[in-house]
Amino acid sequence: MVLVNANYLKLQAGYLFPEIARRVKAFGIANPGASLIRLGIGDVTEPLPQACRSAMKAAIDEMGTLEGFHGYGPEQGYSWLREAIAKNDYQLRGCDISAEEIFVSDGSKCDSSNILDILGDQNRIAVTDPVYPVYVDSNVMKGNTGQVLDSGRYQGLFYIPITVENNFEARIPDHPVDIIYLCFPNNPTGAVASKKQLGLWVDYALKNNSLILFDAAYEAFIQDNNLPHSIYEVDGARECAIEFRSFSKNAGFTGTRCAFTVVPKELKGKSTLESKEDVSLWELWSRRQSTKFNGVSYIVQRGAEAVYSSAGQAQVKALTSFYMENASIIRKELAMAGLKVYGGENAPYVWIKTPDDIDSWDFFDYLLNQANIVGTPGSGFGASGEGYFRLSAFNSRNNVEDAMSRIKAL
Repeated sequence: MVLVNANYLKLQAGYLFPEIARRVKAFGIANPGASLIRLGIGDVTEPLPQACRSAMKAAIDEMGTLEGFHGYGPEQGYSWLREAIAKNDYQLRGCDISAEEIFVSDGSKCDSSNILDILGDQNRIAVTDPVYPVYVDSNVMKGNTGQVLDSGRYQGLFYIPITVENNFEARIPDHPVDIIYLCFPNNPTGAVASKKQLGLWVDYALKNNSLILFDAAYEAFIQDNNLPHSIYEVDGARECAIEFRSFSKNAGFTGTRCAFTVVPKELKGKSTLESKEDVSLWELWSRRQSTKFNGVSYIVQRGAEAVYSSAGQAQVKALTSFYMENASIIRKELAMAGLKVYGGENAPYVWIKTPDDIDSWDFFDYLLNQANIVGTPGSGFGASGEGYFRLSAFNSRNNVEDAMSRIKAL
């Protein structure tokens, strides 16, 4: 008899984005002539930067020679890419992060799930609400939660609301938790965290021996120079935080797949609640990656390295500026249409209050059927997301402008 991982059976009916895809597919079959505009899943639409394409083409040619062929690479990533990341993303911003503490991977979504492999099953876990669904679902799959409640929340998780009522700030818990998921700029609300706010979280984590899992996938879209791009800009974060980053959104690598995770060597954990001996999280993550991951391809890593060239930096800046101009258009046009909008100023997502308190999935169906626009219902991100709706700025300018015209016409 084959036994399954029964924790999967605790998951709600379907992961958010496959459910969106199912509804969109059904609509397409019923309305074959409809012109859909997809502002739901945060997938980029613009071509890869020329610097990255050129570097990848050169790497392909290199792989066609005996001298330049590369087989298995280091699981942690090639040193030249890790050194470029450490210098440009951290050291130039005053963060004490070395290349040895960077692990190149095929996605921050993967890493934020896989990190649970090295963490125990007795940790008290806190997530924001609304929340990127992967943080919750991966803990359900691991067995770190109880059953789902009528509210859509899971037993065994501590939820931190980030709503308009608290100015979209993640408030510090009044009791100890062990693992804290933070994502800023935030997906889905587009909210940001100041250095002072992150400092409060670092102080809390140090006081309670907690670990912050910090998702900075959208840091490249920050427009306010006073906002931190990394949690390591906060003193003490090396002792309590792991950071996830990706080339997906800033350089258009959603289909190319390259990201990285930073695990400082100071990070420690315990093997049991009674243990007095520290265990290195860096060593555990290195062991996990060398066992379960064969590394990102040489060609893709050369493309990622080109992001840090002079041309690459200019081209990535142009890409992020383009998407943020889209976000500005969405904010402006929806506000003119009388909708309450949030986010979209330092993140590529606009968080919308549904009109007349319409259920978020009903609003999804309404926009799909009446305007042929695909967005993301807020309830898919958690109980506090009900009554809200997310639109993504990742699309062509023509599609964004057309979508706003359609919504304003409703």
